[in-house]
Amino acid sequence: MLFCNSRSPCLALLGTLLASTQVALAIQLDLGSTQSIKNAASTVAHNMMSYYKGNLTGQTPGLLPPPYYWWETGAMFDQMIQYWYYTGDKTYNEVVIQGMMHQMSTDKDFMPSNQTLTEGNDDQAFWAFAAMSAAELKFPEPPRKDVSWLALAQAVFNEQASRWEPTTCGGGLRWQIFSWNKGYEYKNSISNGCFFQLAARLARYTGNQTYANWAIKTWDWMESTPLVTQQYNIYDGVDMKDNCTKPIPLEWTYNIGTFLMGAANLYNFTDGSPTWRRITEGMLNGTKVFFPASLGGNIMQEVACEPQQSCNYDQPSFKAYLSRWMAATTQLAPFSKDFIMPKLQASAAGAAKQCSGAPGGGNTCGRTWNTATWDGKLGVGEEMSAMSIIQSNLISKVPPPVTAAKGGTSKSDPLAGTDVTHPDSQNPLLTRTVTMGDRAGAGILTTIVLGGLLGSTWWMSFGS
Repeated sequence: MLFCNSRSPCLALLGTLLASTQVALAIQLDLGSTQSIKNAASTVAHNMMSYYKGNLTGQTPGLLPPPYYWWETGAMFDQMIQYWYYTGDKTYNEVVIQGMMHQMSTDKDFMPSNQTLTEGNDDQAFWAFAAMSAAELKFPEPPRKDVSWLALAQAVFNEQASRWEPTTCGGGLRWQIFSWNKGYEYKNSISNGCFFQLAARLARYTGNQTYANWAIKTWDWMESTPLVTQQYNIYDGVDMKDNCTKPIPLEWTYNIGTFLMGAANLYNFTDGSPTWRRITEGMLNGTKVFFPASLGGNIMQEVACEPQQSCNYDQPSFKAYLSRWMAATTQLAPFSKDFIMPKLQASAAGAAKQCSGAPGGGNTCGRTWNTATWDGKLGVGEEMSAMSIIQSNLISKVPPPVTAAKGGTSKSDPLAGTDVTHPDSQNPLLTRTVTMGDRAGAGILTTIVLGGLLGSTWWMSFGS
């Protein structure tokens, strides 16, 4: 899912031009008022959903238009499920359900035929997270009687568990599912972190220890690699050609976020295990790099690209995921509240002030939450991150995620995803001869030199 300005130069140019004619209205936010937070979240939700055209005649449900890729629509729908949970606003529910049903595929596993050539493990997982959130938050169930939110998440888990690869680097998931995609030789933190989180959430929801065992197995594998430091820094990934011994030492908010969410779920599932408390506290400590002391210690920043203004079209959304998962952690592991809430509050206040761009009547959201002057950046990711951090401040006003034993109603199917025809070797796409056209058409990995960032370190970014 790599994006560069050359693919959509007009969006970047529009931001630059509008920044020069900015109407500094900003979003009004009083963190002491529940209604004010809901109003602010509603404004940003409208801004974000204005990019989505999948519910219009002639468009494809569940797809954002270019330059955005498939995975981010799943992340956006997860955001809207949580928006409903926080505010009670049903405005977008039917649109979300329609999009998720269209993209779930005939095998009910979020591997639709229009995406399978380029779909990675992380892509599939973000749609599974949306389904998992729907089950945990009791979002209205799908209209089809043969589909449940929980079973959709279970299908993704089962398929990804079948892709676990102990013969290389001692385990872990590859980034990519298909061998012809660049990145197939890369084992990265986000793919394994998503699997870890999904397994942990399924363990908590269902009470099934098998899911917890997979989460523990994934964490043990991560600790056996250089992807996790003793200070709980989470690095981007490792190349299998080096036997997973040389990490790409870049840190992203959603990497630490997905492991924090998984650890907090396991802490909750184990009724306060000292081991998972220690790991959850470690993860919290690892988030500090994203709240720089130079910004006061409580303002979130995507440090690998935001200061350099080098973020692509994916990365502005990453702060949304750390925000939502930090908020959930305060419910799952209450000891974390005193650490997390000042950061959610200060970042939300900063984000609301940054939502002062001229488009949309003066409330378009930018990226840099440490300044009230709109930075000229705009897009789905900017809106999603602002929305997430703002509405996360309602976390104390809503009940915790349900479980099957405590209020959950989504139907379980432990065998979901185990009888499909496509996930791995059973897929004819995987067994046929790969052509040069396949390789050219499924270019997913791009390497970019970040000037001034970690010297000569290069990074792998999502591509599709």
